Amino acid sequence: MNSTKGTKVVLVGTGAVGSSYAYALMNQGICDELVLVDLNQEKAKGDVMDLDHGLVYAPSAMNIKSGSYKDCSDAAIVVICAGAAQKPGETRLDLVKKNMNIFEAIVGSIMKAGFNGIFLVATNPVDILAYATWKFSGLPKEKVIGSGTILDSARFRSLLGQEFNTAPTSIHAYIIGEHGDSQLPVWSSANFSGLPIAPKLTEARKKEIAVSVRDAAYQIIESKGATYYGIAMGLARITKAILKNENVVLPVGSLLEGEYGHSNVYIGTPTVINRTGAKSIVELTLNESETEQFARSVHTLQDIQAQFWE
Repeated sequence: MNSTKGTKVVLVGTGAVGSSYAYALMNQGICDELVLVDLNQEKAKGDVMDLDHGLVYAPSAMNIKSGSYKDCSDAAIVVICAGAAQKPGETRLDLVKKNMNIFEAIVGSIMKAGFNGIFLVATNPVDILAYATWKFSGLPKEKVIGSGTILDSARFRSLLGQEFNTAPTSIHAYIIGEHGDSQLPVWSSANFSGLPIAPKLTEARKKEIAVSVRDAAYQIIESKGATYYGIAMGLARITKAILKNENVVLPVGSLLEGEYGHSNVYIGTPTVINRTGAKSIVELTLNESETEQFARSVHTLQDIQAQFWE
């Protein structure tokens, strides 16, 4: 499979998540060219000016501009953050009908421009919309990646780091499944420095941590209206893994084709990411309880998909 060339990134949607992602890209010097596309063209222009003023202090040069879907023709990655926002009290899956029509129009316009790079989808419900992007685009599954459980896993590692007074980067643990209420922590393989974490915690404490991870977004939305810094950093990490051809394992939304005994669903699972996109899924060994929970998560998503695709 041919990999994309260059390091041009097109961001579609400059709301809180999109603009935070653009800021993260600039701060880390991840790409050479960044194009911002938004229905509100003035907002995109304003973001470009604001980001430009920070480039003096960025680690490397970057060409930042506002543009249109035509700019996707030679992009390495198109990141979609556009769509209806999640409101207080609303689940991610409540968003699906509102965002499906939006995505059909966006993906259609991008493909019409001749895009043949990698899609990175962040809009919620991200698993459903990653699947929709794959369907609407006609691209190989490797070229469509959802943000999956990249943020949930970061929250999990952060909480476990606090629990054991250990840097979260030294915690190796995953949240898999839906980026939503049916997600599950994989306690059976969670560790730091190779030491299993599960035996060190009571069942009650493990449940508290899992609930805290699952409900983190609702708490943040209640407090400030939306979540954007954490997911922006996660998206930047995925982008870097693609553009730098890292072959690193990240918990993103990938299409299952028999892994874990399931197929035809985008869902969060550790995946090898490189310049070709989602190179391969790393299938974790799950215990019986985790296997059942994961199956429920798969079926939750497939029930939603069934409303739109047979």
